[in-house]
Amino acid sequence: MRNHDYFRGKSVTVVGLARSGLSCANLLFDLGAKVSVTDSQDNAITRQNASKLRSKEIKAELGAHTYEFIKGRDLVVISPGVPDSAPPIAWAGDLKVPVKSEIEIGSIVCPATIIAVTGSCGKTTVTTLIGKILEAEGRRVFTCGNIGNPFCGEIQDMREGDFVALEVSSFQLEHIVSFKPKAALILNFSRNHLDRYNNMEEYITAKKRIFMNQDEGDFLVLNKEDKLSGKIAAEAKAKVIFFSRTSRLTSNQAAVAAIGGIFGIKEETCQKVFSEFKGLEHRFEFVAEINRVKFINDSKATTVESCKMALENLSSPVILIAGGRHKGLDYSGLLSSARGKVKVAILIGEARQNIREAFKEELPLEEANTLEEAVGKAYRNAKAGDSVLLSPMCSSFDMFSSYEERGRAFKKAVNDLLIEEG
Repeated sequence: MRNHDYFRGKSVTVVGLARSGLSCANLLFDLGAKVSVTDSQDNAITRQNASKLRSKEIKAELGAHTYEFIKGRDLVVISPGVPDSAPPIAWAGDLKVPVKSEIEIGSIVCPATIIAVTGSCGKTTVTTLIGKILEAEGRRVFTCGNIGNPFCGEIQDMREGDFVALEVSSFQLEHIVSFKPKAALILNFSRNHLDRYNNMEEYITAKKRIFMNQDEGDFLVLNKEDKLSGKIAAEAKAKVIFFSRTSRLTSNQAAVAAIGGIFGIKEETCQKVFSEFKGLEHRFEFVAEINRVKFINDSKATTVESCKMALENLSSPVILIAGGRHKGLDYSGLLSSARGKVKVAILIGEARQNIREAFKEELPLEEANTLEEAVGKAYRNAKAGDSVLLSPMCSSFDMFSSYEERGRAFKKAVNDLLIEEG
């Protein structure tokens, strides 16, 4: 590790005890920091994660935040799901305690070359493929961040000469200070997380922080087809490389190939990886076919644009399951793709009324109180040759702890239905 003694003796509170908070707390403890953790939730997940803290010396409070967990600290680390309005962050501001994100902590001690990927759609697929093309040419690579293990959970296994394919969100970028990837990739911009940001400008500003510390020796990779790319390129100090789809490459593949070019990955290696890639769990994942009705798990689709992509990849009529926690999105943007293809939309979660308002004059609608109920209603509405698509357009946090848990629940409901149908 670099800067091994950077956190030694520092008093640090980690706010949030989900995966990234747990990994960060354990890393900081191993680096000699005096660590505390605070989470407003007291449930099975936070209690389980508290039991995974490296030592009983790590103080943890669940179910509430207290001022004492912030007062006198040298540093507060904010987890991605924690808003700036949360009491510990407000207290830190009053006390002039620095607030940093988990990826900032990891980057300070990370010895590997960081390739950071952000954007509104496609981050997980692209980050995965970057890891695969590097591995295919014998590089030692860690694929992490919002995909798989948190960044801080992998740091202690890294060494100089390794690579990190790191998926980063706008939330994680809000509290970076010195985070400086060797290559930064911005895939696209579309309306997202407007429950967190007041407007698109704020959201875009958060995304652009990915290159704020880069210099002439670094690389910024941008989507030539995105209307903002020219303006962003003019703001960058790094060397700018553009990508765009071709007759041979999708937009995502072109982005990966551009990263490959920076690090000397041969074109034929990229093509081989692309041809062998079977997709990701929870991203347009085929689950089962029951009486010629196909079930597809696209739980990772938390934006309107992601759902549009899923619909456009299906030639069959669709029964759509959508909903979750509302992020301030305009769901009417789906209608151009949904008209004539979506037979019925089954709405779930907190956002069901928002989606109903957007769809009520255009699509047949039903509601369900649980995902299991939604799967049953979707199947009853389907005929042979149709597809049942879970593509929520919303985050999972109203009903589930993550999009992965939501996807697993969908697959279990489908498999239970498969058993029932014999």
